[in-house]
Amino acid sequence: MDRAPTPIGLMRVVCDEAGCLRAVDWEEHEERMLRLLRLHYGANGYVLQPASDPFGRTAAMRAYLRGDLGAIDALPVATAGTPFQREVWRALRDIPAGATTSYGQLAQRIGRPKAVRAVGMANGANPIGVVVPCHRVVGANAALTGYGGGLQRKQWLLDHERRHAPGSPAPLPPREASSHEH
Repeated sequence: MDRAPTPIGLMRVVCDEAGCLRAVDWEEHEERMLRLLRLHYGANGYVLQPASDPFGRTAAMRAYLRGDLGAIDALPVATAGTPFQREVWRALRDIPAGATTSYGQLAQRIGRPKAVRAVGMANGANPIGVVVPCHRVVGANAALTGYGGGLQRKQWLLDHERRHAPGSPAPLPPREASSHEH
């Protein structure tokens, strides 16, 4: 595990021995990150050890946050979770930087158009934020919906990607948030 200062707070980056990302979260959400790790791997299924930039993953995160959006595209991830959750998380990685999609569109993309709520739940259980870009999912009316790192971070990430993505539209003004936390 490494810690990386970013423009939007201290980020935690967790890798396994093979260099696959297992968790990316924000410092103040460490308890949630630990809860998800216990849920996915069991109380004794992992050991967190401090590491300085394990496998170059922290450097890739910093490059992304400086504007090199492609720096995280090929980072290997490994997640536990259910087969459905992993299917949603794979689909999240197909959303281009600078773009957004709705929960309904994501459900259709994975061939389960009636599973909108389940897609939302899987999105909210994503342990590898930013790299598995759950922040790119918005409400059906394009309103910001909940984000585990907070709506201000979600807005920052979306604006950051819109600024740096080739051919991306200008950042949208902040919209009123929904009360759902995903």
